[in-house]
Amino acid sequence: MSTALIIEQLLNGLQFGVMLFLMAAGLTLIFGVMGLINLAHGSFYMIGAFACAAVAAATGSFWLGLAASLAAAAAAGALVELAVIRRLYDRDHLDQVLATFALILIFSEGTRWLFGSFPLYLDIPQVLSGAVDLPGGARYQLYRLAIIGVGVLVALGLYYLIARTRLGMRIRAGQSDREMIAALGVDIGTLYTMVFALGAALAGLAGALVGALQSVQVGMGEPVLILAFVVIVIGGIGSIKGALVGAVLVGLTDTLGRFLLPKLFAAFLGPSEGATVGAALASMLIYIVMALILAFRPKGLFPATA
Repeated sequence: MSTALIIEQLLNGLQFGVMLFLMAAGLTLIFGVMGLINLAHGSFYMIGAFACAAVAAATGSFWLGLAASLAAAAAAGALVELAVIRRLYDRDHLDQVLATFALILIFSEGTRWLFGSFPLYLDIPQVLSGAVDLPGGARYQLYRLAIIGVGVLVALGLYYLIARTRLGMRIRAGQSDREMIAALGVDIGTLYTMVFALGAALAGLAGALVGALQSVQVGMGEPVLILAFVVIVIGGIGSIKGALVGAVLVGLTDTLGRFLLPKLFAAFLGPSEGATVGAALASMLIYIVMALILAFRPKGLFPATA
């Protein structure tokens, strides 16, 4: 097994983890600040991908499409928070689950009505269409490296926002005692709308970036949403640091597991049976990791105080 192949798989896992972080960061902010279980978060991922694909097709510019994905997802998030979500804060989690599940159906059918059932496709921008040389002679797609870079920049930006700005101070206070900051004169409704729109915009950005690597289609956000919930459970609910560490851990575990386990079992069971057993175990691996972490750290690796 060559060094170049291992490095390529590590980078694939890191790129997958960065995409999960963009999803999980918004989700953990929403849950940590508002205490809201938002199953519709994957719909903002889908909205961002469709907005990017539609605008890029109309204008010929991927960058305008990327800006449209942020704007469309943030606007959809703000509208949903104002029209639906703020009526759910004082309701129990079952009501939140049912209402946000209904939003999934509404967004999916609305998107199907607007764009049809056939997938759309995004072209990688020309400036990022090349590849770079890896140690060992292999080459790696420049666009995937750019996604990793975007994720790092977003993580740094969120850290600065949460830890160094007045808005971040209010968000952290809202996690601890929302009644107290409301009594001190903070407009809690506006704060919640901003946090929800920010989380939706990050999901839309993730959808737009990944849309250039795979087809853009109705329902594309739901499988990613499940993994985003795994990430925030592992990392610690309400923690941006936990979302980043959990996302990278899940991305690397899933990618390396699917790459290495079939080869490992093939050495003992033969190529055909080993590939079957290895693939089956690899698909369960992140959930096994989650169970092990929760067995020893029930609040996750980095609870919200981290």
